[in-house]
Amino acid sequence: MFAVFILRGLALSPIAKGCKKFVGNIIPASLPMNWDKYWNQATSENGCKWGTVEASRGMYNWGQCDLTASHCKTAGIPFKYHCFVWGSQEPGWASGAAGSAKQVLQGLMGSASQRYKPELIDVVNEALHAPSSIRSGLGGNGVSGWDWIETAFSLAKTYFPDSTLILNDYGIINDASATQRLLGIAKAAPSVQALGIQTHQFNIDNLAAATAQANVATLAASGKPIYSSEMDASGGDSAQCATYQRIFPVLWTNSAVKGITLWGWITGQTWKQGTGIYSNGVESCALKWLIQYVESNCGSI
Repeated sequence: MFAVFILRGLALSPIAKGCKKFVGNIIPASLPMNWDKYWNQATSENGCKWGTVEASRGMYNWGQCDLTASHCKTAGIPFKYHCFVWGSQEPGWASGAAGSAKQVLQGLMGSASQRYKPELIDVVNEALHAPSSIRSGLGGNGVSGWDWIETAFSLAKTYFPDSTLILNDYGIINDASATQRLLGIAKAAPSVQALGIQTHQFNIDNLAAATAQANVATLAASGKPIYSSEMDASGGDSAQCATYQRIFPVLWTNSAVKGITLWGWITGQTWKQGTGIYSNGVESCALKWLIQYVESNCGSI
């Protein structure tokens, strides 16, 4: 379902231009001026989350989500919709809507499908850590233990038949037990098409490459595509650079990993302090290394 997207006729050249997998990033409330110089896939940071688009029931605000979707269309790069079902950043009224959960989710997905044709969708986010407050109305645990997830993915497939539907979570790349739990959900919910691993700094800053490689290989053995969905690292310039050098190749060289999305890049504008890799026009060690590594290894996967 995933196609290679190449920018043509633009002066700026993204890091992974022409590669078989993308290196993407978030777009926040406004588009940074030189965003296209580096990235060739985009996820809206907060603009497509349920709590943002439907703060009042039945009233939709797609402004920030539109920004990312429109830019992806203009640039000819993949757009990832993030996300439909997640216990965090739900609208305040959601917890009281479990009794009409399917109707509510159909309204949300139906409205989104009239505006967007995303290549990628995080249908359910953080099921292991922040399950949705409306899950009981989607079937709850049910027979499989994860019936509510299968319901959400089945609905998403109806509205987005051409999108890759992803089960996304954190604490996976660093934890063999959590890796198995994520695979267990995917087995119980057969409509799950791909696996998202967030790869945040609190999971990878002190992670050994061998551990990361083993867990990614376990996921890859399922036969499902993998997306590293929210990568960042911290610890100061030198340590951050070392983390990128240690972990990014694990993801890049595994053929099951179809793309890597960083979760912010401009210092002072990332969700976690110390995770920026670009400041006042200056590329950090991590960003310089990333550019060189991808350029040197673009054709090796």
